[in-house]
Amino acid sequence: MANQKVILTQEIPNLGSAGDVVEVRNGYARNYLIPRGEAVRWTRGAEREVEQLRETTAARSARSLENAQAQAAQLAEQPIQIQMQAGENGRLFGSVTTAAIAEAVKEAGKGDVDRRSIIGAGDIRTLGTYPIQIRLHEDVLAETRVSVIPAPKK
Repeated sequence: MANQKVILTQEIPNLGSAGDVVEVRNGYARNYLIPRGEAVRWTRGAEREVEQLRETTAARSARSLENAQAQAAQLAEQPIQIQMQAGENGRLFGSVTTAAIAEAVKEAGKGDVDRRSIIGAGDIRTLGTYPIQIRLHEDVLAETRVSVIPAPKK
């Protein structure tokens, strides 16, 4: 199977960060990375673009690091509350998803969080308080708690 070189335009976990030249399988590049805009094909002319991309990424990363640290401090202050329908024994009708947690963080006024950056939220199926981690930046891992409370009965 053939591989091809691509230039990443954004950070991809377990592959590289923006501006890296990586070698991936043809199908992965052709069917996933390039159509989603996460990578471009590598050419000699694109090497110059890589340098510009690295410079802008470094400047953006410095700004976003400060913002991420401030957001991490906000998230650590108090638990994020999520209301869910639950039975008499405290068991939820369904489970708390990462999308629900991301929406609750936004509603609490603690900034936008990508649902894919939420770690440790799997299998929350009962009422209670659970510790989770949110990767806000490649260098910032925020720790917070999610408090699942019963929704008012209709």
